[in-house]
Amino acid sequence: MDSIRRFLAHAVRLEAESARRFDELSDHLRSYGNDEVADVFAKFADFSRLHLKDAMARAGFRHITDLPADGYDWPDGESPEATAWWGVDGLMDTDAALDLALQSERQGLDYYRNVATASNDPRVVAMSTEFAEEEAEHVAQLEAMVGARRTI
Repeated sequence: MDSIRRFLAHAVRLEAESARRFDELSDHLRSYGNDEVADVFAKFADFSRLHLKDAMARAGFRHITDLPADGYDWPDGESPEATAWWGVDGLMDTDAALDLALQSERQGLDYYRNVATASNDPRVVAMSTEFAEEEAEHVAQLEAMVGARRTI
């Protein structure tokens, strides 16, 4: 990806999709009375909104618009942090929710790292590297949460 506008369009869409999906998962689990798991997903929706705000602020004076549906370069045809719905039900436990959130954050981390590695634009490399570092912090937080729960 060799255009800062294109990168930012991807980052904005990735983080917006991530926030939306985590919000939906949180609402879904809360409707079943599973507040503990709903709270995990709500926390990660908030993280995604922070990244979204950052991506939009970095766009600054640049006019960032949505690309056509087929204009995004996603690894599997879908935004990397679009958490999978399969396996989510009202009986989902906190460990499974943390695993799902961890998978999502790892996919986002991999995406940003891959963009940084593949790009020839130093601005894209710098920004995607920074975004990858932020995702790495979320992955580390989740890994710590998962580790703490599994040692109990």
